Amino acid sequence: MVTYDLRGHGNSDKPLEPERYKTSKYWGDEVRAVMDATGLKRPVLVGWSYGGRVMADYLTTHGTAKLAGLNYVDAGQKGDPSFFGPNLRNLPLMASENLAINIAATRAFLHDCFSIQPTQEEYETMLAFNMMVPPKVRLGLSGRPLDVDDMLRSLRLPVLVTHGAEDKNSNLIAAEYTAKMIPGAKLSIYQGVGHSPFFEATPRFNAELAAFVRSAQKGN
Repeated sequence: MVTYDLRGHGNSDKPLEPERYKTSKYWGDEVRAVMDATGLKRPVLVGWSYGGRVMADYLTTHGTAKLAGLNYVDAGQKGDPSFFGPNLRNLPLMASENLAINIAATRAFLHDCFSIQPTQEEYETMLAFNMMVPPKVRLGLSGRPLDVDDMLRSLRLPVLVTHGAEDKNSNLIAAEYTAKMIPGAKLSIYQGVGHSPFFEATPRFNAELAAFVRSAQKGN
Protein backbone atom coordinates (compact mmCIF):
# COMPACT_ATOMS: atom_id res chain seq x y z
CA MET A 1 0.00 0.00 0.00
CA VAL A 2 1.37 3.39 -1.03
CA THR A 3 0.14 6.82 0.05
CA TYR A 4 1.59 10.30 -0.09
CA ASP A 5 0.91 13.84 1.10
CA LEU A 6 -0.89 15.80 -1.60
CA ARG A 7 0.82 18.96 -2.78
CA GLY A 8 0.29 21.68 -0.20
CA HIS A 9 -0.14 19.13 2.60
CA GLY A 10 2.11 17.50 5.20
CA ASN A 11 5.73 17.25 4.13
CA SER A 12 5.05 17.74 0.42
CA ASP A 13 6.00 20.98 -1.28
CA LYS A 14 3.62 23.90 -0.77
CA PRO A 15 3.79 26.15 -3.83
CA LEU A 16 1.59 29.22 -3.38
CA GLU A 17 0.81 29.99 -7.03
CA PRO A 18 -2.95 29.39 -7.59
CA GLU A 19 -2.39 27.63 -10.91
CA ARG A 20 -0.50 24.84 -9.13
CA TYR A 21 -3.83 23.84 -7.57
CA LYS A 22 -6.30 24.84 -10.28
CA THR A 23 -4.79 22.87 -13.17
CA SER A 24 -6.06 19.29 -13.47
CA LYS A 25 -2.99 17.99 -15.29
CA TYR A 26 -0.68 18.87 -12.39
CA TRP A 27 -2.71 16.65 -10.04
CA GLY A 28 -2.99 13.82 -12.54
CA ASP A 29 0.72 13.90 -13.32
CA GLU A 30 1.47 13.80 -9.60
CA VAL A 31 -0.42 10.52 -9.18
CA ARG A 32 1.33 9.10 -12.23
CA ALA A 33 4.73 10.14 -10.86
CA VAL A 34 4.07 8.34 -7.56
CA MET A 35 2.97 5.20 -9.44
CA ASP A 36 6.09 5.28 -11.59
CA ALA A 37 8.47 6.02 -8.71
CA THR A 38 7.11 3.16 -6.59
CA GLY A 39 6.89 0.69 -9.46
CA LEU A 40 3.16 0.05 -9.06
CA LYS A 41 1.67 -2.22 -11.70
CA ARG A 42 -2.08 -1.91 -12.25
CA PRO A 43 -2.92 -0.61 -8.77
CA VAL A 44 -6.33 0.15 -7.33
CA LEU A 45 -6.63 3.90 -6.71
CA VAL A 46 -8.37 4.84 -3.46
CA GLY A 47 -9.42 8.47 -3.15
CA TRP A 48 -10.90 9.91 0.04
CA SER A 49 -12.67 13.27 0.08
CA TYR A 50 -10.62 15.67 -2.10
CA GLY A 51 -8.64 12.63 -3.19
CA GLY A 52 -11.62 11.67 -5.33
CA ARG A 53 -11.17 14.91 -7.25
CA VAL A 54 -7.49 14.09 -7.70
CA MET A 55 -8.52 10.67 -9.05
CA ALA A 56 -10.75 12.47 -11.57
CA ASP A 57 -7.73 14.55 -12.57
CA TYR A 58 -5.71 11.40 -13.14
CA LEU A 59 -8.45 9.66 -15.10
CA THR A 60 -9.11 12.63 -17.39
CA THR A 61 -5.37 13.11 -17.93
CA HIS A 62 -4.09 9.53 -18.18
CA GLY A 63 -7.11 7.25 -18.51
CA THR A 64 -7.56 3.80 -16.96
CA ALA A 65 -5.05 1.66 -18.88
CA LYS A 66 -2.61 1.34 -15.98
CA LEU A 67 -5.26 0.73 -13.28
CA ALA A 68 -7.00 -2.35 -11.88
CA GLY A 69 -9.84 -0.56 -10.08
CA LEU A 70 -11.11 2.51 -8.24
CA ASN A 71 -12.44 3.10 -4.73
CA TYR A 72 -14.20 6.41 -4.06
CA VAL A 73 -14.37 7.04 -0.30
CA ASP A 74 -16.79 9.84 0.64
CA ALA A 75 -15.61 11.54 -2.53
CA GLY A 76 -18.37 13.22 -4.52
CA GLN A 77 -17.86 13.42 -8.27
CA LYS A 78 -20.08 16.34 -9.18
CA GLY A 79 -19.89 19.99 -8.17
CA ASP A 80 -23.59 20.15 -7.36
CA PRO A 81 -24.37 22.27 -4.24
CA SER A 82 -27.15 19.85 -3.28
CA PHE A 83 -24.46 17.20 -2.82
CA PHE A 84 -22.51 19.34 -0.32
CA GLY A 85 -22.93 18.85 3.41
CA PRO A 86 -23.16 21.63 6.05
CA ASN A 87 -19.58 21.16 7.21
CA LEU A 88 -18.26 22.75 4.03
CA ARG A 89 -19.39 26.14 5.30
CA ASN A 90 -16.18 26.11 7.36
CA LEU A 91 -13.92 25.99 4.29
CA PRO A 92 -13.84 29.72 3.44
CA LEU A 93 -12.87 30.55 7.03
CA MET A 94 -10.17 27.85 6.91
CA ALA A 95 -8.51 29.93 4.18
CA SER A 96 -8.41 33.04 6.37
CA GLU A 97 -5.06 34.71 7.01
CA ASN A 98 -6.39 35.58 10.48
CA LEU A 99 -4.90 32.74 12.49
CA ALA A 100 -7.55 32.73 15.23
CA ILE A 101 -10.36 32.51 12.67
CA ASN A 102 -8.48 29.84 10.72
CA ILE A 103 -7.86 27.68 13.79
CA ALA A 104 -11.45 27.93 15.02
CA ALA A 105 -12.83 26.95 11.61
CA THR A 106 -10.36 24.10 11.21
CA ARG A 107 -11.23 22.74 14.66
CA ALA A 108 -14.95 22.83 13.86
CA PHE A 109 -14.41 21.28 10.43
CA LEU A 110 -12.31 18.44 11.81
CA HIS A 111 -14.85 17.57 14.50
CA ASP A 112 -17.61 17.34 11.92
CA CYS A 113 -15.58 14.98 9.75
CA PHE A 114 -16.56 12.24 12.23
CA SER A 115 -19.74 10.81 13.69
CA ILE A 116 -17.65 8.45 15.82
CA GLN A 117 -15.20 10.94 17.29
CA PRO A 118 -11.44 10.29 17.64
CA THR A 119 -9.80 10.35 21.04
CA GLN A 120 -8.42 13.68 22.26
CA GLU A 121 -4.87 12.60 21.42
CA GLU A 122 -5.89 11.49 17.93
CA TYR A 123 -7.81 14.70 17.36
CA GLU A 124 -4.85 16.87 18.42
CA THR A 125 -2.56 15.02 15.99
CA MET A 126 -5.09 15.46 13.16
CA LEU A 127 -5.48 19.16 13.98
CA ALA A 128 -1.72 19.68 13.90
CA PHE A 129 -1.54 18.00 10.50
CA ASN A 130 -4.40 20.14 9.16
CA MET A 131 -2.78 23.35 10.36
CA MET A 132 0.29 22.59 8.23
CA VAL A 133 -1.75 23.55 5.15
CA PRO A 134 -1.20 27.27 4.39
CA PRO A 135 -4.28 29.47 3.84
CA LYS A 136 -3.24 30.20 0.24
CA VAL A 137 -3.14 26.48 -0.48
CA ARG A 138 -6.63 25.99 0.93
CA LEU A 139 -7.83 28.87 -1.20
CA GLY A 140 -6.19 27.34 -4.25
CA LEU A 141 -7.95 24.03 -3.64
CA SER A 142 -11.38 25.65 -3.59
CA GLY A 143 -13.70 26.51 -6.43
CA ARG A 144 -12.39 24.02 -8.98
CA PRO A 145 -15.16 22.91 -11.37
CA LEU A 146 -16.01 19.21 -11.36
CA ASP A 147 -18.05 17.97 -14.30
CA VAL A 148 -16.95 14.46 -15.20
CA ASP A 149 -20.24 12.74 -16.01
CA ASP A 150 -19.05 11.57 -19.43
CA MET A 151 -15.85 10.18 -17.95
CA LEU A 152 -17.76 8.31 -15.24
CA ARG A 153 -20.11 6.76 -17.81
CA SER A 154 -17.12 5.59 -19.86
CA LEU A 155 -15.38 3.71 -17.02
CA ARG A 156 -15.02 -0.03 -17.66
CA LEU A 157 -13.15 -1.31 -14.63
CA PRO A 158 -14.17 -2.42 -11.13
CA VAL A 159 -15.38 0.43 -8.93
CA LEU A 160 -16.33 0.50 -5.25
CA VAL A 161 -18.11 3.57 -3.86
CA THR A 162 -17.77 3.76 -0.05
CA HIS A 163 -19.72 6.35 1.93
CA GLY A 164 -20.70 7.16 5.52
CA ALA A 165 -24.44 7.71 5.81
CA GLU A 166 -23.92 10.57 8.30
CA ASP A 167 -21.25 12.37 6.27
CA LYS A 168 -21.55 16.14 6.88
CA ASN A 169 -19.16 17.01 4.05
CA SER A 170 -20.61 15.04 1.17
CA ASN A 171 -24.26 14.01 1.28
CA LEU A 172 -25.16 10.38 0.66
CA ILE A 173 -26.87 11.35 -2.59
CA ALA A 174 -23.41 12.20 -3.96
CA ALA A 175 -22.27 8.59 -3.52
CA GLU A 176 -25.53 7.26 -4.93
CA TYR A 177 -25.03 9.48 -7.97
CA THR A 178 -21.47 8.26 -8.53
CA ALA A 179 -22.51 4.63 -8.26
CA LYS A 180 -25.39 5.21 -10.66
CA MET A 181 -23.19 6.92 -13.24
CA ILE A 182 -20.46 4.25 -13.36
CA PRO A 183 -21.48 0.98 -15.04
CA GLY A 184 -21.31 -1.94 -12.60
CA ALA A 185 -20.15 0.13 -9.62
CA LYS A 186 -20.81 -1.28 -6.15
CA LEU A 187 -22.12 1.05 -3.42
CA SER A 188 -21.22 0.34 0.22
CA ILE A 189 -23.05 2.54 2.75
CA TYR A 190 -21.84 2.77 6.36
CA GLN A 191 -24.72 3.50 8.71
CA GLY A 192 -23.85 5.58 11.79
CA VAL A 193 -20.57 6.70 10.20
CA GLY A 194 -19.50 10.17 9.06
CA HIS A 195 -16.93 11.38 6.54
CA SER A 196 -14.19 8.96 7.62
CA PRO A 197 -15.30 5.30 7.36
CA PHE A 198 -11.70 4.05 7.30
CA PHE A 199 -11.28 5.53 10.80
CA GLU A 200 -14.76 5.13 12.23
CA ALA A 201 -15.34 1.56 11.00
CA THR A 202 -11.80 0.35 10.40
CA PRO A 203 -12.30 -3.46 10.47
CA ARG A 204 -15.15 -3.35 7.95
CA PHE A 205 -13.39 -0.81 5.73
CA ASN A 206 -10.16 -2.80 5.66
CA ALA A 207 -11.96 -6.07 4.93
CA GLU A 208 -14.05 -4.57 2.12
CA LEU A 209 -11.09 -2.82 0.51
CA ALA A 210 -8.91 -5.94 0.68
CA ALA A 211 -11.66 -8.07 -0.87
CA PHE A 212 -12.23 -5.47 -3.59
CA VAL A 213 -8.53 -5.25 -4.44
CA ARG A 214 -8.22 -9.05 -4.66
CA SER A 215 -11.24 -9.21 -6.93
CA ALA A 216 -10.08 -6.32 -9.12
CA GLN A 217 -6.56 -7.72 -9.48
CA LYS A 218 -7.91 -11.19 -10.27
CA GLY A 219 -10.12 -9.73 -12.97
CA ASN A 220 -7.09 -8.13 -14.61
